[in-house]
Amino acid sequence: MVPEAPLEQTENGAFPAGEGWFVLNVRDSRWFETGGSGFYTTFEGENARFTELGFGLGVLHPGEPNALYHGEDAQEDFLVLSGECLLLVEGQERLLRAWDFVHCPNWTEHIFVGAGDGPCAILMVGTRKHERDKVVYPVSDVALRHGAGVEEETSDGRAAYARFPET
Repeated sequence: MVPEAPLEQTENGAFPAGEGWFVLNVRDSRWFETGGSGFYTTFEGENARFTELGFGLGVLHPGEPNALYHGEDAQEDFLVLSGECLLLVEGQERLLRAWDFVHCPNWTEHIFVGAGDGPCAILMVGTRKHERDKVVYPVSDVALRHGAGVEEETSDGRAAYARFPET
């Protein structure tokens, strides 16, 4: 029998405090402001990590990238739930609207930037490897135009995000 995970409440919302199954409404989950990259929740806790799939929900305002343009050795999939955003993918821009689905096989270079006249909500799902995931942050003119790129290619996340304040 799989036990129910306890939920821990913080001023920023709830998260699972242990292993097991749980039900958590997105409105009640722990949300993080990411310093110019929107708001984000992962549905995980420090002692309750998802080992096979990672789930997140991001909310972006127009002009906000959700992270830096990157490719990684893990599949990721995305579903735009509401609003509009730009998908920067393999050096291209694509306008996305509610219910657009994006599939990114391993090493697809991508990132999202809020667009339109209001917030955009994106469900994000990615596979998890048992070894540490590998990521590359390539130089991309399209990503740099949107404030979502690096000026020098790196595979070091700390170097890529060095210009941003820690949150």
